[in-house]
Amino acid sequence: MTEISEETRQFYKAIQAATPFFQALGAEVVEAVPGRSTMRLPYAPHLVGNPDTGVIHGGAITALLDHACGMAVSSGVEAARPNAEYGMRGVATLDLRIDYLKAAEPGRDVIVTGECVKVTRQIVFARGRAHQGDPEKPVALATGAFIITPMRTD
Repeated sequence: MTEISEETRQFYKAIQAATPFFQALGAEVVEAVPGRSTMRLPYAPHLVGNPDTGVIHGGAITALLDHACGMAVSSGVEAARPNAEYGMRGVATLDLRIDYLKAAEPGRDVIVTGECVKVTRQIVFARGRAHQGDPEKPVALATGAFIITPMRTD
């Protein structure tokens, strides 16, 4: 894959800054390269789903997996089609499956990686992994399908 453009890199930064839910989670983008993104979800009390255990709510992990996969898909489309005539594209989640393998350990950050797997004419496939420091010991795995949409300018 080719390098993503500076315009696209700035677009991702703007999306992160303008997404209230991403901001509310307190998440941050750690890495963004063509077809892959890595994000960190710092442990925080407002993310706890069960106060008795201190475990981060699965919905927060799901949201971050969706976000990381969407970002990977978006950059993967640009890298796969660098000379496409239709300019910037958006992506929307069509299907997202999350398999929770174990509860996240209380007090520890969650690292999420999204990876673009295949780009077709309209549908893009991705996978994701959430872990707490060892990618070989995932908390959750994701698979998803996303649709490519033209960006509105009005």
